[in-house]
Amino acid sequence: MATWQQFASEAPELAAQVRSRFEAHKTHVLATLRRDGAPRVSGSEVEFIGPDLMFGSMPAARKADDLLRDGRCAIHAHPGDGDAKVSGVAVEITGPAKAPLGSPPGVLDFRLDLTEAVLTSVDAAAELLIVEHWRPGRGVTVTRRR
Repeated sequence: MATWQQFASEAPELAAQVRSRFEAHKTHVLATLRRDGAPRVSGSEVEFIGPDLMFGSMPAARKADDLLRDGRCAIHAHPGDGDAKVSGVAVEITGPAKAPLGSPPGVLDFRLDLTEAVLTSVDAAAELLIVEHWRPGRGVTVTRRR
């Protein structure tokens, strides 16, 4: 797993493009795992704070219950020109580390320890789907499909 900063160091161009997609809209789609293993999707906002991609939840929200039980999740950037997705493990921020985040009382804050990032785009002229995929320590792979 990696911080956002580690991703940006290993794959700066891809990280910049993925970050741009997340910063283009306020809300995105967070996928978590229900107790029975089924997926749950809900809206979420993300922020880039220091070395991390961060997001929050109200404590009584089902997504918070999911993340506190099993932190594996994925966040898909709001639809737009191309798709961006990051996956990893959400880690709750507690104690003194929470103070600089400025969240209202009662809000749960999480950082995402990244396991992958994916950017999908279309080259209309060449009639290609382009998938750029990064994993920590493995670099970026690019797949082009007709």
